[in-house]
Amino acid sequence: MADEPDFDVIVIGAGVAGTVTAYLLAQQGLSVVLIERGEAPGSKNFSGGIMYCTAMKSVFPNFLDEAPVERLIDRNEIVFLNADSWVGIDYGDRRLAKAGTAVTVLRAHVDAWLAEQAEAAGAMVMPGVKVDALLKEGSRIVGVKAGEDELRARVVVAADGVNSFIARDAGLRPKPATDQQALGVKALFKLDRAVIEDRFGLDGNRGVAYSLVGDCSQGVGGGGFVYTNKETLSVGLVLRLDDLVKKGKRSTDVFDHFLEHPLVDAMVRGGELIEYGSHLVNEGGEKMMGQIVFDGLVLVGDASGLTLNTGLTVRGMDLATGAAIAAAKGIAEAIAKGDTSATGLAAYKRELDASFVGQDMHTYAKAPHFLENERMYGQYGQLMADVLHEVFCLDTTPRKHLLPTARGVLKQSGIKLTRLGKDGMEGVRAL
Repeated sequence: MADEPDFDVIVIGAGVAGTVTAYLLAQQGLSVVLIERGEAPGSKNFSGGIMYCTAMKSVFPNFLDEAPVERLIDRNEIVFLNADSWVGIDYGDRRLAKAGTAVTVLRAHVDAWLAEQAEAAGAMVMPGVKVDALLKEGSRIVGVKAGEDELRARVVVAADGVNSFIARDAGLRPKPATDQQALGVKALFKLDRAVIEDRFGLDGNRGVAYSLVGDCSQGVGGGGFVYTNKETLSVGLVLRLDDLVKKGKRSTDVFDHFLEHPLVDAMVRGGELIEYGSHLVNEGGEKMMGQIVFDGLVLVGDASGLTLNTGLTVRGMDLATGAAIAAAKGIAEAIAKGDTSATGLAAYKRELDASFVGQDMHTYAKAPHFLENERMYGQYGQLMADVLHEVFCLDTTPRKHLLPTARGVLKQSGIKLTRLGKDGMEGVRAL
């Protein structure tokens, strides 16, 4: 590099991955600037989600006490929605709250807190700055350009979200295929804390998370969620982009249909809609990651394709945290050795692959394909409801044992037993 760099590391994007990377690198005495195009870290984020926070607690041991988390999740409900019925599994376990492995968060709050930690560790936080392009010398990334200004660094970290326009515009990443992305539609409903706790059977800081599939998406691949916060409910849908287009559906119409379902309507009734919006979500799993290390550049978090939707859990923030931990180790090692080429930065990829992030991405590599099964979004939910209807609708018709009842309902559904068995085995292998 002809000129001495302005910083050791430039981090683009003050989400979970970017702020944790900046914090860990600044802690090691490296000069770090964290650039965020929003007016402040967290200002562009809305609604919220579940953070599986064990990795975050390894970075901030007092995270649960000091960070602006909402509720500890010790109940998970998995629900198949049909037009007029629903069938669910309600799993509650006080061990989950005791372990503190999952919390609901509002990103506007938690991202701002994380940026404060990075700044306290010595990172320079620059909000309201849009990075227009990467600076290149040959094949090497040497900095960024923002308007008329240029900043140079030994390493640039792209943490700029699901599309990573920075890496794409530099020709380093292809545009994701539509079957590898989904549209997330989210809303935040304000309710009195006492109403939420009474409605969902909660007390103290306990919370519940709903994962819903079936009628909520009107046959489009994807699913819905409802998460309890202190005084709000995070409600949303994730709709596979290619299937949404194929079926000619409008995301707003599907979302309105979701809110009108009797189960969901009972949850949000009386709530004030205070936030509403949509954004793209990674849906391709392991095959979407691709190359994440280049000469002078690494990709972390959503920018590197890290999201896992298993149908039971939707994970992003914990993977972003794990990627940040791996990236900080790899970058610090590369700078110490004076080799920030792709070869020198490869320690990041090795750390990532060896961590829970890489291993879980590999374990659930088949999940995206399994969730393309259209029977998951209508037939199977109705099948379960029909079996239970025969059990609980006690008219004067003589009853049959459960097994012949289920066989009769299965025959009427038109689903072959062999098809049911194959789908079941695919689910076991994928999830």
